[in-house]
Amino acid sequence: MTDTHFDLIIIGAGPGGYVAAIRAAQLGLKTACVESRATLGGTCLNVGCIPSKALLHASELFEEAHSGALAKFGISTGPVSIDVAAMQAEKAKAVGELTGGIEFLFKKNNVTWIKGRAAFTSPTSIDVGGTAYTATNFMIATGSSVTPLPGVEIDQKVVIDSTGALELDRVPDHLVVIGGGVIGLELGSVWKRLGAKVTVVEYLDQILPGMDNEIRKESAKIFKKQGFEIKTGTKVIGVAVKGKKATISVEPAAGGAAETIEADAVLVAIGRRPNVEGLALDKTGVAFNARGQIEVGHDFQTAVKGIYAIGDVTPGPMLAHKAEDEGIAAAEFVAGLQGIVNHDVIPGVVYTHPEIASVGLTEEQAKERGEIKVGKFLMAANSRAKTNRDSDGLVKVIADAKTDKVLGVHIIATLAGTMIAEAALAMEFGATSEDIAYTCHAHPTHSEALKEAAMAVQGKPIHM
Repeated sequence: MTDTHFDLIIIGAGPGGYVAAIRAAQLGLKTACVESRATLGGTCLNVGCIPSKALLHASELFEEAHSGALAKFGISTGPVSIDVAAMQAEKAKAVGELTGGIEFLFKKNNVTWIKGRAAFTSPTSIDVGGTAYTATNFMIATGSSVTPLPGVEIDQKVVIDSTGALELDRVPDHLVVIGGGVIGLELGSVWKRLGAKVTVVEYLDQILPGMDNEIRKESAKIFKKQGFEIKTGTKVIGVAVKGKKATISVEPAAGGAAETIEADAVLVAIGRRPNVEGLALDKTGVAFNARGQIEVGHDFQTAVKGIYAIGDVTPGPMLAHKAEDEGIAAAEFVAGLQGIVNHDVIPGVVYTHPEIASVGLTEEQAKERGEIKVGKFLMAANSRAKTNRDSDGLVKVIADAKTDKVLGVHIIATLAGTMIAEAALAMEFGATSEDIAYTCHAHPTHSEALKEAAMAVQGKPIHM
């Protein structure tokens, strides 16, 4: 064994890669992780889920103090202003603390950080900055990057991507978000609360593609009530920048007369694509599917023995927690153990206000598989939500009509991201709606809405 040979080399130190590296080292494997960023944690920690949550939280605090919403509780505030530079500094501080924490964990677990970009030279070797490294096993965990919009150039000044939207040094007067998915709505929410006019342009007929239709429609109503302008069924045909302003040309997706929208910031958020360029995977024989993703087996091994892949470069939702679970499982397979990931029970959360969370099948997907029962409970009938004067949303439970097994749960609520964990745990253990309905929930809590929605599957909610 040499300093350049390892049992496992992981390419990418995002949520999947760094977790896989730590788990592999815990299992006794000599492990290295290749990462070109100056800090560990990948897109999620550096320019994604973590910094966006810092800004979402700050903007929620600002709106609560600025909007006068506290007055009904007897709390008076004077003039409220936003210091964008201070907000951004606090975000950067949180990111720095967390990236430093991962570096500490690498040292604690004897994971070698190879700094640079990796390119395969054979199925058993890579080159990083002119140095050759070999391994018995490799794991590709390079994540994803922003999908470009053809004909639209991102300058990170007027036309920005999600990274640029996290770094704005001012509140735009008018922000146009191209794409009504999770990222666009979350980042649009930040700047909307801080005072920007926000217009969302979505090509499809509804926002939040892939989610339960009822949840999509209800979410759109809530966002419109908050002041979002949402243009669905609308195609962007061009973006022209002049000075510090942009003109966005749009037309109906089904065809029709074009119109223009003036803005001083345009966020392109139409999706993400796997990061596989530059890896020289042609030197390995690793196969891709039609979407440019790496195909893997149940053990996360590619068609090439000894080369594994996890996270956004593989099929499935591009979610940090999916990558983390796959990283742990793949590391266990490399170590000769049995890794486990239940891809049918992976929750997803939109961190707007209220939050939107789901796990399992949508109502439309469930109906395609057989007869179902659906129970719903409005947050307006939940005592804690009512007391907090924050009662937009609902909980929806979908169960098999014959077995009562829970097939999917969908939530719009202030604490939906936390509430969905109970639903995921119930589904992991094969719970029925009756199991949830007969589980005692603390009162008064938002989580009681899930219990009541489960009771509603049988047509017997108490408080609605």
